[in-house]
Amino acid sequence: MSANISSTKLATLKSLIQQWAQDAGFAAVGFSDTDTSAHIERLNQWLSKDYHGEMSFMQRNHELRAEPSKLQQDALTAISFRMEYRHDSETLLEQLSNKDQAYIARYALGKDYHKLMRKRLAAIANKIEAFAELNLNQRAFVDSAPVLERALAEKAGLGWIGKNTMLINPQAGSWFFLGEILTNLKIPLDKVEPQTHCGSCTSCLTSCPTNAFVGANILDSRRCISYLTIELKTAIPDDLRDGIGNRVFGCDDCQLVCPWNKFSPSSPVAEFKPRHGLDDSSLLELFQWNEETFLKRTEGSAIRRIGYIRWQRNLAIGLGNSDNPNAIDALRKRRRETDNAMLIEHIDWAINKLMRSSQQ
Repeated sequence: MSANISSTKLATLKSLIQQWAQDAGFAAVGFSDTDTSAHIERLNQWLSKDYHGEMSFMQRNHELRAEPSKLQQDALTAISFRMEYRHDSETLLEQLSNKDQAYIARYALGKDYHKLMRKRLAAIANKIEAFAELNLNQRAFVDSAPVLERALAEKAGLGWIGKNTMLINPQAGSWFFLGEILTNLKIPLDKVEPQTHCGSCTSCLTSCPTNAFVGANILDSRRCISYLTIELKTAIPDDLRDGIGNRVFGCDDCQLVCPWNKFSPSSPVAEFKPRHGLDDSSLLELFQWNEETFLKRTEGSAIRRIGYIRWQRNLAIGLGNSDNPNAIDALRKRRRETDNAMLIEHIDWAINKLMRSSQQ
């Protein structure tokens, strides 16, 4: 049910939200209805192919994804927010080509975006309620519930869903986070014309190191490096390890080659700046961290969610792909120290590959 507020006051509120968003470091905000049902059939087809892998949460709560008003009672308007996160210079491809250097997805180099954005969105939601002078049914979301955020952001005019499944904005590329406020206020919606500007470009599809794209807009997560290094809790399939290269947490390849990212601005949000030298660290240096160091250096970071063992698993693969014989001693030392069977298997793979490489 819509909250009772005049159309004039709603129009004023919309302008205020845009200003509050800018003040909070958001690059853009858009307003749409909450209907995402048009995307559910594609999601069902994707799930039927098991492209979600071990992400069982994707199979749950379809009705909430299709109708956010069931997730947040009586929600009539989705307010979508965009916040840029990239801080570094144009050296990313060089970092990927350096086999001894660890590559970490740019979004994870600074503080975890979930808490930072949710706090700022919650503050905006409080301002909305105070202005409306009503008790509203509304809630802020940042990648934390069954919300099809890219679908909502596309409807709100923040961009289009590209062939790499990312939301792409013509002024900002795709180096940004999304968040939403669902509210039972009926705020005037933005007039949005459907758009897509990928054209005949297939750079994102053909550049994937593990061939994770089945086709345009269809990603097989089971082959995606971001899934393999972050979501997968078990051993990484042997046939995909070479393609992972030096990527130890996430992957940016389909963004790095996207022509629209030539226009992406650097983020004004200081909290997203790289910390602890993670944007310029060697695989060997990071592999030699003990668990205490890992927990200390990843405090407040999205990296911590994978835990120390999977962090070491990913780094072992990176070292195996590095062709650096000096890594063998560090790998053997770690093998003697651990009793984790999964980690041992990856360490052995890395040692064997490095030994074969040194004999050639």
